Amino acid sequence: MLAAFLGFAACTIKTLSRVFYIAPLFVLGGSHYLTVFSTEQLQALALLFLRVNDQGAGMAFAFFGFAAVLKGYLIFRSNFLPRFLGAWSALAGLGWLTFLSPTLGNRVFPYTAAFGFLGAAAMILWLLMVGVNEQRWKEQASAQISF
Repeated sequence: MLAAFLGFAACTIKTLSRVFYIAPLFVLGGSHYLTVFSTEQLQALALLFLRVNDQGAGMAFAFFGFAAVLKGYLIFRSNFLPRFLGAWSALAGLGWLTFLSPTLGNRVFPYTAAFGFLGAAAMILWLLMVGVNEQRWKEQASAQISF
């Protein structure tokens, strides 16, 4: 539940930060009511909105990091999926946690994104092609019923 909540919080933050990604289009759109501002002021405001979007994205990545580490731990412990998928998820989450320091996160972003993308692709492909360990799933379900 905590991993799901952290993932949901990350998605919410990322979605809200995208408002600031779109806002420069309105600011620089040349609407009549914006003529009270100078060109430099409008450009500065547009840049501010883009930077706020970047900060929001960095915060979302940190939440994604906590969710991925927790999800990786759960996968590693559950034995429903291969342990390497859990370890990969946890390591990718540690990469996303570099955004707790925005400067570090921005510097290592290409590597973190590539590693995270490959891990997500591996998880998706595994689930589509193989699925979970059904026998282990049924064993655990029957063990919980007997208590």
